[in-house]
Amino acid sequence: MDKNPIDKDKIAENPHLLPYAHTLGSAIIRPIDEGKIKGTALKSMYKQTDNQLSQIKEQVDLLVQQAQKIHDRIEISESIYLAECKITPLVGHTYHLYEKSDGNRLLSMIGPDEWGASSPYTHVAQVELLADHTWEIL
Repeated sequence: MDKNPIDKDKIAENPHLLPYAHTLGSAIIRPIDEGKIKGTALKSMYKQTDNQLSQIKEQVDLLVQQAQKIHDRIEISESIYLAECKITPLVGHTYHLYEKSDGNRLLSMIGPDEWGASSPYTHVAQVELLADHTWEIL
């Protein structure tokens, strides 16, 4: 029987499990820097979550703006519905809200430049009746 010329003390039984290259032609094995990997992962995580939070903040800001516009429509609508009005307003048409000298308000189809020499009222806003019967300032 042939004797194995390699000394058993100089070989590994499972060379693929060694933490270093086991032959001269093996790939270089470097230890993993766990701190660097975790640091890079944390940096990526913070960047991604900051981006997502920024997007949510933009959406919240947009919702706040939309809510403010609705609130403004409610206020002007209440003011118009409490004003004197001798016409039947139609959806989609433009009207003018005026304030009289006694503090009462008036809704009119006549614009501020259509009164002639001088307007007897103070022009408050040009408004449009929307389909939901709220008013929008133009």
